[in-house]
Order: sequence, then structure tokens, then C-alpha cells
Amino acid sequence: MNHLLQEEEQPRGAKIRGRHPVDQLEAANRFIAATAHEMMHDNRLWDLRKKRDAQMHAIPEWEELRQLASDIKSHTLDHLADYLEEFEHNAKKNGIHVHWAKDAQESNQIIGDILKAHQAKSLIKSKSMLGEECGLRPYLQKEGIAVVETDLGERIQQLDDEDPSHVVVPAVHKTRTDVSKVFVKTLNAQPGNNDVHYLAEWQRETTRPYILSADAGMTGGNFLVAETGAVVVCTNEGNADLSANTPSLHIVTVGIEKIIPKMEHLAVFIRLLSRSALGSPITQYTSYFRGPRRGGEMHVVLVDNGRSTRLGKPNFKPGLKCIRCGACMNTCPVFRRSGGLSYGSVYAGPIGLILSPGYDPHKYRNLPFASTLNGSCANVCPVKINLHEQILAWRGELAKQGELSLSKKVIMKALGKLYANPKAYRQAIQMGDKILQYLPHFVVYNRLNAWGRQRDLPEAPKKTFHSWYKKHYMNGKGDEA
Repeated sequence: MNHLLQEEEQPRGAKIRGRHPVDQLEAANRFIAATAHEMMHDNRLWDLRKKRDAQMHAIPEWEELRQLASDIKSHTLDHLADYLEEFEHNAKKNGIHVHWAKDAQESNQIIGDILKAHQAKSLIKSKSMLGEECGLRPYLQKEGIAVVETDLGERIQQLDDEDPSHVVVPAVHKTRTDVSKVFVKTLNAQPGNNDVHYLAEWQRETTRPYILSADAGMTGGNFLVAETGAVVVCTNEGNADLSANTPSLHIVTVGIEKIIPKMEHLAVFIRLLSRSALGSPITQYTSYFRGPRRGGEMHVVLVDNGRSTRLGKPNFKPGLKCIRCGACMNTCPVFRRSGGLSYGSVYAGPIGLILSPGYDPHKYRNLPFASTLNGSCANVCPVKINLHEQILAWRGELAKQGELSLSKKVIMKALGKLYANPKAYRQAIQMGDKILQYLPHFVVYNRLNAWGRQRDLPEAPKKTFHSWYKKHYMNGKGDEA
């Protein structure tokens, strides 16, 4: 229901939808042109950030919890192979089939083979970012297997043929009017009925027959417990329980970094997850799957897909701590004002800036530059990932790999020389504002200046801090202005 909050006025400007846009700047411009949606998106996500802060202040040991969660993850990543083998051993003892996939293609093939072996033609699926990462649904559909998303936000996006825009609230960029139009077009809902309760109930009633008749069910996994060989799934709608228990075949697809050592550690992450994601004390359903239902089968597919490579890179290893809460997205000024679909990647926002280039440095070479490096994302991360430092590190990494455009190389080289010379830098500041006053507008604001397409340069201050300090302190006066 988080996607369907208060109504906003209808958007002006271009449409905001589009599946994996190639040009991130163009997609961001389309989102910004829909001014009502942009404002709604910004306010809605900032509201989640404020709710998260309220939960944080209500728990005196909040910072201790964050540090403990970060330490547990660091320890686990340092011994990842050992804990994965322990999980596999205990899961098999529980009657679970465990599979290993080195990449997205192998993961999809394993899942497809399991479904074919059971002659399954229909699959109900709860929300899984890993499934989006691997392109699982399109793969299965090409294999003749019908896939139905059971999460409300994911179902909205599936019906609208659009990617999720947020790791927790996939349709957060849509108003209830948008949702109503999608349901009228695809589910034969009442035209013009924007009531959130009606829309949620209509989706539930139209999806329930698919759940009852499905040949197989799939869930992701928020956590894997090595000690018990169990999979833990957190949802607010209960759809994961239906997907796991209604059909006799339950498949779990999960990244290898989701492992934690013991049950006692699980409580730390459960206390942090929903509070960081939605500002709620706990998820409505925290489901613990330790084995197959009676008479059924359970399969867990452990997916690498570049994670072990990232594990071997000290600068980027901390990104594997992520528990997919989306707190960094909710606070990010760039994400809130440009929308998740503008990133052209499964993972958007600050976490997307550090994960996506690891999958395809060329395709996502611009993403690490879509940040102000303000550090707010790192401040709210429940596992203390140094997001802003990793974003900066990716800029250097992409430069080393030759992924910067020629114009960016020239500009960065010139700025590097300017910043390295304090005297020249101060003179440039003094002269820059005077020169800009006399230049025609089109000389500064043109197609070559992407930054200037959305804003004008601010007026330079009359004096700099350096000039003020020099006047009042370096000349021995010592008085304050």
C-alpha cells in the first residue's frame, strides 16, 4: 500500500515510463518534465526518510545496532566460502536441494530446468531483485512458462510493462490515478475508481486464481542462516508465504552475499531492515523457511553473478553488505528528483551507482557521476556501507578503464591543473563571475553543457572565505567580520 498514498495532480510534460532506457539523461529529463510526478516522488520518499529517522531516535542503541550489523557482515564476507558450505550442508539435511550458479545465465537455466523437470507451465513469484538482475522473468516466458508477480508493486509494474523503480517500493513513482489506469487497461477495473482500498483488493482478487492454480512458486531471500540452513523472507503482504506454500514446488533464488552465520544474528538485521526501509517497526511477515512443505520440494539457487569478483576488490567489497532496504534511495537528492527508471539499471540510487558498474562498466559509466557525494546515503545505511567513498572510487576506476568521454577527460584534466594551483584557482574565481556577466546566455548554456540544461549558475559571492580570512587574520587584525 506504500505505492498508493495520497493523490497528486496529473502530470504535465512528457510520459515518465520506459523500460531500461538507453540514455539516462534523456530519461531523467522526461521524469523532470512530469513536474507533478517529480514533486510527488520527492515528497513520498522524503516522508519515508523522516519515518526512518523517527524510528532511529526511538531506539537508544541504534548506532550500536548499525555497527554490530556492519561487523557481522564484514566477518561473514571474510569467511564467505565457509558459511556458504555450512548453509549447504544444513539445508540438505533439511531436505532442501541446493544449486550453485556462477552467473545470471546459469541461474536462469537451473531454474528453467527445475520447472521443466516438474512439467511446470506457470509460476507465481514474490518480489526478488536478484530475479530482476538476472532477467529471469523474460527468460522463463521465452521458455513457455507464464510468470505472475504477486507483490502489489511488482504486479503493477509487470502489468504496465515497466521495470521496478525502487528496491522496496517498485511502483513508488506512480500515483493512484496511474495505477487505476493500468488496472482498467489490463485487469478490467472500474474506470475512474482511484480508491486505494479498491485498487489493492482488485489486484488481490484478480491475482488469487493464478496463485491457486500455479504449478510452482518462487521467492527471493532476505537472509540465509548458515547455522540452520534456513531462508528468511520479509514481506508486508504475505505473498511470499502464498508463493512458497500453495504450490508443491518452492524455488528460492538468492545472492551468495545474503548469508549470515547464526540465528542470534538474525534479530539484529530484522530490527534494522523495516525501520530503515519504510520507517515501520517490523515487517508484517517475517517468514522462516527451513524445508519443503509436506509432500513438496524446495530448491535454493545460490547465485554469484559477479559477487565473488567484487569480494576480491577491497574498495568495493563493502557493497556486498547491502540488505536491500532502500534507505540510501529515500534520502538521495538525485534519486528523489530523477526517478529510479532514469538510471537504466536494476539497482538505482546510491547503491546502484556502486553495484551497476561492476556488472557492465561501459554501459553504466555515467552513473557514479550522478551524485553530489554529500554522504547522506552512508549516514542512513543500516550496515554502514561507505557509499559516497565507493562512488568516488568508481569514478577513479572508470577513468583507469578508459570509460570517460573525451569531453569529460579534457575538462577533468583542466580542472585538475587549476585546482592544483591555489593562486590560479583564486584568480579564476575572481575573474569567472565578471566574465559570465558579459557572455551571451547561449555561449554558456548550450548542448555541450548538460549541467546547465536544468539550472543557471548561481551568482558568485562578493568575497571568498580565503579573502575574508586573509583580511581579518593573516594581517594580524584578528577581529571577526
